[in-house]
Amino acid sequence: MKRIGFVSIFLILFLGSCTIKKKEVIVYHQFANHSWYRYDKLLFNVSVEEINKPYDIFLFARHSTGYEFDNLDFGIIMNTPSGEERINQYNFLIKKKFGGFSGVCNQDSCEATIAIKRGIIFSKKGVLKIEVENLVPRLEVKELYGVGIKFVPSY
Repeated sequence: MKRIGFVSIFLILFLGSCTIKKKEVIVYHQFANHSWYRYDKLLFNVSVEEINKPYDIFLFARHSTGYEFDNLDFGIIMNTPSGEERINQYNFLIKKKFGGFSGVCNQDSCEATIAIKRGIIFSKKGVLKIEVENLVPRLEVKELYGVGIKFVPSY
């Protein structure tokens, strides 16, 4: 009888510790000369494997501590696997209102993140296409190492 109790407790603890890992997808575009030019569009493709479940989509930017602007304005055109097109513009605050950077920083670089869409549900499997366009009113945004997309299940 003691053996059955021990096995039962072991199974409960083992099964309780097992968790389903959420598949976070990260797609990153690194800028060769640490600059993003005004008319250079970035295209990110993310595979949607599960339907009728919510996902969160984030854009993140890695930059040096010498980044000169307070923000990084950008536009998004998102085409879902079902053919729906969503267009939006974002004002991504890189610097805090009273100084310092808004993201996580180490000695010489920072990474800031902004939510593009939370809880989006896809009705078809396929490829989610996200086009990102630099909308900063300068021909060149310097001290920017790269920009990426994080695609995270929110269930």
